[in-house]
Amino acid sequence: MRRLLLARFHGQNMNQIEFPNSEIVSRPSFGARVRAWFFTGLIITGPLTVTIWLVWWFVDTVDHWVKPLMPPFLSPDPYLPFHVPGVGVLVAFLGLTLLGFLAANFAGRALIRIGEAMLDRMPVVRGLYKSVKQIFETIFSQSGTSFRKVGLVQFPAPGMWTIVFISAPPSATLTTALPQGEHVSVFLPCTPNPTTGFYFFLPVSDVIEIPMTPDDAAKLIMSAGLIQPETQAAMGALAEQAKVKQELEKAG
Repeated sequence: MRRLLLARFHGQNMNQIEFPNSEIVSRPSFGARVRAWFFTGLIITGPLTVTIWLVWWFVDTVDHWVKPLMPPFLSPDPYLPFHVPGVGVLVAFLGLTLLGFLAANFAGRALIRIGEAMLDRMPVVRGLYKSVKQIFETIFSQSGTSFRKVGLVQFPAPGMWTIVFISAPPSATLTTALPQGEHVSVFLPCTPNPTTGFYFFLPVSDVIEIPMTPDDAAKLIMSAGLIQPETQAAMGALAEQAKVKQELEKAG
């Protein structure tokens, strides 16, 4: 602005004036700064708000399920002038822990066998109970290995690599029907909903296990690649090594 006034004062054209080499820094407008501040506050408070809401929803849901089953004297609400959240969660945690402790000894295992024998005589309940029990044992069992490993496979075409969760080896019945060689079952989740996908059996040589946790893999899938884990840089190198190895095997 100062240069423009000087040029007009001397009656000269701006194109005829030579200025020294200098960068003119344009300051953002007030509206742009307000927009940046707003999005910064949204990024800070958004995840915190959603987390608090999910935790509150979980606690409130468990309280509504457990409190009707509790004796009235165990609830602190009648003795206090305000509502105490989380009592149902605490009672559920203690109850499940006590149930697990009892099921770990001989008497508890005997009672479980008797209960399962009774359920096994019910035609409809029998299949449902066994299926749900197998799913829970697979997910929550500390000794199991299903879905605790992440791998890479070529899908949907050769040269295109995607993330899979490595599951359990096939059963004896499936092993006899599959081609010769060692196979493994994998689950290929879809983006952005990893609860849906494809489940298939592959030769072990076609699955590349990568040093990535299932949590990081789920974040990468749900965010469509926007949230990159620390092992993302090594994934490309692993895929390239596997490609070279397969080409050498085919050539040999």
